[in-house]
Amino acid sequence: MNFKLELKKLGLELDDEQLEKFNKYYEILIAKNEVMNLTAITEHDEVYIKHFYDSLTIGKYLNGNESICDVGSGAGFPSIPLAIMYPNIKVTIIDALNKRISFLNDLIKELKLNNVTALHYRAEEYALEKRSSFDVVCARAVAALRVLCELCMPLVKTNGYFIAMKGSNAKDEVNSSKNAIKLLGGKIDKIDELKLPYDMGDRTIVVINKISETNKKYPRIFKQIKEKPL
Repeated sequence: MNFKLELKKLGLELDDEQLEKFNKYYEILIAKNEVMNLTAITEHDEVYIKHFYDSLTIGKYLNGNESICDVGSGAGFPSIPLAIMYPNIKVTIIDALNKRISFLNDLIKELKLNNVTALHYRAEEYALEKRSSFDVVCARAVAALRVLCELCMPLVKTNGYFIAMKGSNAKDEVNSSKNAIKLLGGKIDKIDELKLPYDMGDRTIVVINKISETNKKYPRIFKQIKEKPL
């Protein structure tokens, strides 16, 4: 598996320092995973393709200097790979589990990433403080799309983007989310389907342009979002 070559096919050039950071990320992730449930994927090539490469597939939607919020980042995907690849972006990670935030803050320090902040927040609470604050908000495999839209779109600046990273066959999710997207001030910009290298899976990237300000009654409390999605 040639990680640098696969990224080159995406139009991404990785230098030796960045590659070393990915190597260190892998080592720290696997070591911590022994005592904390961070990922079910641990085999070297699978981590590099299914986590690192997959995270970087949204790079083509970035210009490299945005403010980005990663909602429900888990073990740091897609935010940490993006921060390694694009040193000029400013990344904020939010996650509801404080143990994961502690891991991410240790990781950020170990990798010497000065463009990332990790915060312990629920998305619906963070949106009350940071409404319309980010150029791009992204979420990877966190929840159903119409739930994600209500959690994430209030954080996006008008004319910014919400990027949802989903698995294969996301068309039903997209169709059931059209009302939510419209209510929250968004419009689907594009839906891209892609295959990971080495037959490691199919992915769907949903890019939503926020064309108008989200009504301040959103997001609702999480129980309402989950029980009665828009």
